[in-house]
Amino acid sequence: MRKNIKLTAGIAATAALALGLTACGTSSDPSSAKDAAGSADKPLVVAASPTPHADILNFVKDKLAAKEGLKLEVKEFTDYVLPNTATESGQVDANFFQHKPYLDDFNQKNGTHIVPVVNVHLEPLGLYSKKVTSVKDIKAGQTIAVPNDTTNEGRSLHLLADNGLITLKAGVGTDAKLSDITDKKGLEFKELEAATVPRALNDVDAAVINGNYAIEAKLSPAKDALALEKAEGNPYANFLAVKAGNEKDARVQKLVKLLNSPEVKKYIEDTYKGSVVPAFGAPAK
Repeated sequence: MRKNIKLTAGIAATAALALGLTACGTSSDPSSAKDAAGSADKPLVVAASPTPHADILNFVKDKLAAKEGLKLEVKEFTDYVLPNTATESGQVDANFFQHKPYLDDFNQKNGTHIVPVVNVHLEPLGLYSKKVTSVKDIKAGQTIAVPNDTTNEGRSLHLLADNGLITLKAGVGTDAKLSDITDKKGLEFKELEAATVPRALNDVDAAVINGNYAIEAKLSPAKDALALEKAEGNPYANFLAVKAGNEKDARVQKLVKLLNSPEVKKYIEDTYKGSVVPAFGAPAK
């Protein structure tokens, strides 16, 4: 039976404080050296979004880890901030929930030092609606909800532009924002935290939803999306990440091998049937 641990912001903050109070030792501290030496025998603690990230990790934990001598502990987080701050503080050893444009933006804004280790999968971003059945049915005066974090909002706007719903400034990149729209074609936009967008589907005419949150909301990106990102050449592969300096941790390298194994590829393909696709082989950097 898998044991996932869901942390609230309050618990995470308390743990971070405790870590801060014990972080006064330096690398020359004998106790710190002892801890480092014994880390190979400790469980690798990985923060992950529930679906599909934690599901994939728990498949590895239950089916593959023992063969590699890896002890794996999965902690589920339901937001896009705490996994990185917990990894930075040392509360967890690694995380698995994000893509490179989001990580670059997060590191820049928060002074964190998280780095990608290996790509695992892609979750195509999709446009969904409970009120219309086709992109062509979206008309002036209607409202579309989009994620409010920098990279996912930019990604959303490019999806809308690619499907003729808006026009963006020429050359605008992944950090596109509402002010970069040159023609809204009469549409209104509602910016929401990514995890809450699925719950807004009843209140708006359409919404752009991240793949993992769509799956959690019982939506099938492959079947239910009015429009879906193309996988080919997509820069938004999700990867395992660690704090800089921990890339060569033996436990991390064991997990890297398992996450890119044929068994995980088959699990992703069989379980998600195109809603989540393997991203093995593409460099994370």
